Amino acid sequence: MSFFNTTPVLATKTLRVLAHLLSYPDAELRAHLPELHAALHDEAALSAARLAELDALITRLSRRRPLDVEADHVELFDRGRGTALHLFEHVHGDSRDRGPAMVDLCQTYEAAGLFLAPGELPDHLTVVLQYASTQPPAQAKAFLGEIAHILQVIFSALLRREAAHACVLAALLDLAGEKAQAVTVPPEPELDEIWAEPMAFDGCSTQGQARPGQPQPIQIVRTPVRTATQVTPGASA
Repeated sequence: MSFFNTTPVLATKTLRVLAHLLSYPDAELRAHLPELHAALHDEAALSAARLAELDALITRLSRRRPLDVEADHVELFDRGRGTALHLFEHVHGDSRDRGPAMVDLCQTYEAAGLFLAPGELPDHLTVVLQYASTQPPAQAKAFLGEIAHILQVIFSALLRREAAHACVLAALLDLAGEKAQAVTVPPEPELDEIWAEPMAFDGCSTQGQARPGQPQPIQIVRTPVRTATQVTPGASA
C-alpha cells in the first residue's frame, strides 16, 4: 500500500500495523515484523488478549517458510469471495455501481491530501485502513463503524477457514467498538462459477449484482475531516 501526500497530521499506529498485517507478506514486510510488534504494544490500543493473538500471527509470519507464507496469503485473500479484502466486492459485487463508488472513494482520499499509487484500488482494506489512520480518533472509530458489517463478514469467512488472520479483523472490530462475532456467510461458489460469463442482458453472476426492482447496495462515501500524514511503501508503523 502506498499513499503519498504533502500535508501532515497525526496517524494511528495500530491501524497502520493492522493494514500491514493484511498486506502481501513479501520480504520487505517480513523484515519489519519486529517493528510492527513493537508499535502494537507501544500504542496499547487493544486488549491484552487481542494483542496476544496478533503476536501469534506475527510469530507465524516470521517463522514459516517465506514461500509458504506468500502462497497461503494468495490462497486466503485472492481465491475466495468471502475473504476478499476489496470492500466493494462485498457491497456491489460486479455491478455497475462499483465504478462510481470507486471514484467517490478516490475523491475522498484526494480531498484529504492522499493519493493512491498507480494500479492501487481504493476499496482494498489495507488502503482504507491507511486512510482511517490519518483521521482523528473519533472520526476513525466512526469510519470503522460504518464498514463494521463488512468487517464482520470477512471475519466470519476467515473463522470458517480457520485462518490466523481472523484476529486482525477482530482487532478492527474492537477499534470500531463492535463485538467480533461470527455471522452467517453463504457458501462460496467454485472458482469456475465465479469466473463464468453471465448470460447476455441477465445481469452479472455475482451476488452483488442488482436487478430492476431490487434495493441498491450502499456505497462508502466519506467527507474528509482534515489532511493526512505521509505513508510510504514499506514504512514501519
